[in-house]
Amino acid sequence: MYGGSAGQVLPDGPVLRGRFLHNEPMSKHVSWRAGGPAQRAYVPADLEDLRLLLQAIPAEEPVHMAGLGSNLLVRDGGVRGVVVLMHGALKKLALESRSFGIPEAPAGMGETGLVYAEAGVASPKVARFAANHDLVGAEFLAGIPGTVGGALAMNAGCHGDETWNHVAQALTVSRQGELNERLPEDYVLGYRHVALKSGAEEWFVSCWLRFAKGDGEASRARIRELLQKRIDTQPLSQPNAGSVFRNPPGDFAARLIESCGLKGLRIGNAQVSEKHANFIVNLGGATAADIEAVIEKVEEVVETKTNVRLIREVRIIGDRK
Repeated sequence: MYGGSAGQVLPDGPVLRGRFLHNEPMSKHVSWRAGGPAQRAYVPADLEDLRLLLQAIPAEEPVHMAGLGSNLLVRDGGVRGVVVLMHGALKKLALESRSFGIPEAPAGMGETGLVYAEAGVASPKVARFAANHDLVGAEFLAGIPGTVGGALAMNAGCHGDETWNHVAQALTVSRQGELNERLPEDYVLGYRHVALKSGAEEWFVSCWLRFAKGDGEASRARIRELLQKRIDTQPLSQPNAGSVFRNPPGDFAARLIESCGLKGLRIGNAQVSEKHANFIVNLGGATAADIEAVIEKVEEVVETKTNVRLIREVRIIGDRK
């Protein structure tokens, strides 16, 4: 068995050094501040501890990885299995001198540098770190309210750029606890879509990001500009999960939602934001069911009125109450 406190000895001898949390309210770990509990949550001490955990979990038990919970909704009935809380655990961020095994920079890119970032690092922190080391091109990451692991898993992007435009190599861990170095060509990459071609179940634990060397001060100024734009256009004072829907080809989800008269749509204490129509906010005390009902209503009305089926960016897991 496993699932005790730190220091739990596994059947084959190794000791887990992280923290188990039983019936942990996931409302504490998702940016919507709503939803039910995780049967078990685990905060790994480090990458080796995460590997041991995965080796210990029975094959039939579900495993979910969560970072800052900025694109995640856990239904009110909670989620079975183990939720691994990566933020604050896998948090190494460094300039990387290593080049062995990592492909050369594309021709014409000029002098570049590599940033090594583990999955639990917040994306905006990577943007600031790169700028402070005179690397440019990471500024868009300041507008992504999640972790590196989440950005890798969904090819997060904004302001005309995407995470996988900069990935030189990624490190993953399998369900069996094995580490694998992966190149971009190992994946099918698209707009808010990343899938391992082999179909194996793996999770991102770190990556090497390549950026051009340039004017760090100009990069920091751009970051300040993008952060101000977020403040001006997004409902940051209310719990939300960022953009709920992907932008359809050649259009914007927010424009479609607003054109259908759905700004301000409210079910329970969940509401389509009055400030940005592609955001759903928790007005205070919203349930996961309230939020999911708003999502479903927006999908239904937009498809009926525009013949466009919106595709969700957010993940919804767990059981209805």
